[in-house]
Amino acid sequence: MDAPSWAEAVSRMRSCTRCSLAEGRRNVVVYRGSPSPWVVFLGEAPGAKEDELGRPFVGRAGRLLDAAIETLAIPEDSYGITNVIMCRPPGNVFDPEAARACRPWLDLKLELLSPKIVVTLGSSALHALDPAAGPLARLSGETREWSGGTLFPLLHPAATFHRRAYREQWDRDVARLKDLLPQWIPAGTKGEPAGALLTPV
Repeated sequence: MDAPSWAEAVSRMRSCTRCSLAEGRRNVVVYRGSPSPWVVFLGEAPGAKEDELGRPFVGRAGRLLDAAIETLAIPEDSYGITNVIMCRPPGNVFDPEAARACRPWLDLKLELLSPKIVVTLGSSALHALDPAAGPLARLSGETREWSGGTLFPLLHPAATFHRRAYREQWDRDVARLKDLLPQWIPAGTKGEPAGALLTPV
């Protein structure tokens, strides 16, 4: 059976009731960014602001991620942002059961978007794609290969708000990613307008 179009997939995701998180959500938080990204940033789950607006990483952690993306100088038409879980879990605590229910959607998103590199944000995001990976504190900032391509693990942006050492590590790892990105994003790359997927389908 052929894969659905992106619009068809988003429509299905927005009506998903595969887990109990559907009962308390305001919005299914699918994705923001380019329809043809070279890089996808993969977080863990939406927070309150994301649930309110229906877009990933639009709160405090999102502002830090957006600042990092600006530092990385990734063209607007070359990246996208999503999460392992698309509905906000209670207390913003990562829900493994919801992650299992959401996994087919995550796989479908990555199949349709087909990025060259996935930058995971936080331990749960890393281990969702690479269950055999060791501790994030040891692996952050190091390129990894997985069945879908290339991973680059980072700390979750929210972690940097609690320890200075985490912020220093975040800055170091973002700088390393900037050095490596030319391997995956050709100079002068131009795709479809990033705004094409920002409006809910």
